Amino acid sequence: MTQSNATVPPSRLTPIEPENLSPAQQALVAAVEQGPRAQKHGRIGMAGPFGVWLRAPELGDAAQRFGAAVRFATSLPDNIKEISICTVGAHYRAKFEFYAHAPLALAAGVDPAVVEAIRKGERPSPSNPSEQAAYQLTQALLDRHGWTDEEYAAGRAVFTEQELVELVTVVGYYCQISLTLNAFRVALPPGSADPFP
Repeated sequence: MTQSNATVPPSRLTPIEPENLSPAQQALVAAVEQGPRAQKHGRIGMAGPFGVWLRAPELGDAAQRFGAAVRFATSLPDNIKEISICTVGAHYRAKFEFYAHAPLALAAGVDPAVVEAIRKGERPSPSNPSEQAAYQLTQALLDRHGWTDEEYAAGRAVFTEQELVELVTVVGYYCQISLTLNAFRVALPPGSADPFP
């Protein structure tokens, strides 16, 4: 069950007025608004980590380009990426990350019961073996920072070496995103349901 975000503390960042953006900040905005995220999902503005990165635009541009590669230039199917991303978001209780990616997981065909179990911190039971493996491998990285030989062998039974490299990269990138969102208390859009009240 989720609640309104009325009790969520405000963002720690001071607002930046669009007319006061530096050239580097303007370039970051343009890169996000013209990049693959906007092409796939429509205009997204500077919500989530992008608004944070406006404060360090050169680093932010590198981060958003890397994130675009993680999201749109891997061989992993969307359902596998989104299982992993939602698992990371729930682990860190990163409100904006889970808010943004739970619908993407559903759109990629992940069972709503699986997404809800992840949100609640419960072990999901996807019927898809690849989704189950993605969850287990992601959770092992979050809990123990690596894989046992048995976990690696189980992962290789489902994924190629390339896909395992990509999965670790997805987990690492979204750990960084979660920490960014939490550190600066990035707010949910007004009226949005808080996934972790």
